[in-house]
Amino acid sequence: MTTPDTDTPVPTRMLVHALVREDGTVDAGELYDVGGLLGMSDQQVRLCVKRLVAEGRFTHEGRGRKALLRTVADGDGELAPDAAYIRLAYAQDRGGAPWDGVWHLFGFAVPESSRGARDTLRDTLVRLGAAPLQSGLYVSAHAIGPLVEAEAERLGVAAALTRLTSTDLRRGGLADPAELAAALWPLEEVAGRYERLAGLAREVLDRLAGARPPGRAERLGLSVRLAAAFGEAMEPDPLLPPELLPHPWQGATARALAAECWHALARIGDEEEGVRADGAGTGGATPRLFARYRGLLAE
Repeated sequence: MTTPDTDTPVPTRMLVHALVREDGTVDAGELYDVGGLLGMSDQQVRLCVKRLVAEGRFTHEGRGRKALLRTVADGDGELAPDAAYIRLAYAQDRGGAPWDGVWHLFGFAVPESSRGARDTLRDTLVRLGAAPLQSGLYVSAHAIGPLVEAEAERLGVAAALTRLTSTDLRRGGLADPAELAAALWPLEEVAGRYERLAGLAREVLDRLAGARPPGRAERLGLSVRLAAAFGEAMEPDPLLPPELLPHPWQGATARALAAECWHALARIGDEEEGVRADGAGTGGATPRLFARYRGLLAE
């Protein structure tokens, strides 16, 4: 398995989290094998494990490739999928979540003495997919009001927050919703991330369709790369309704290809499990991160 330069980099600690199985353990031999396929040296993996143990995130039993890591807390780490977010994305791709034409606006004037709260509120709005219209005024195509209000309350600045909705939003001379979206959100940057995801997904599908099916370690490596690229593409996506996006939209294409990859990977895994009916060893245990992706996309 090769990792092209355009691939999303996979940090070593992300790999460790990705290989946590349903029982909360990580097989060290498998960890070193998959890390090697992703271009990580044994020393790099070993040092990462030591740091994670020192941070109290994992315990360590045994030595070398025969060791077993066990999570102390939730082991999915940075790759864990946001179920509600992913469901909304695929619902929009299917045309199952049409836009109602309502813009949701949020204004706030938090004093300099509460700069930390102001910055956190702004970051929350951006994370929820809102875009700045001007200083202290943000807009979203989704009804995120309750989430924003809850965060403002937690930060102690609820009195400084103003909410309103509009079906007649204008910015300068722009009034067409799709033109407004193109001006307010970095859609070209978002599309570029999805193009990289689509390229990787096509590479994965080609490999899975090859004459020689990939072994377990290679499949896990492909899954880790796919999860990392999926997260990189999805995290900054404001998930604008299709009515506000260019057609065709790279996000919908890439997500469809990613779903096809997860289904193909799961199918091969099921076939392997059928062969390993005795359950011998640890090779048949599915990392819970991938089980969660599979469950989400099966919906």
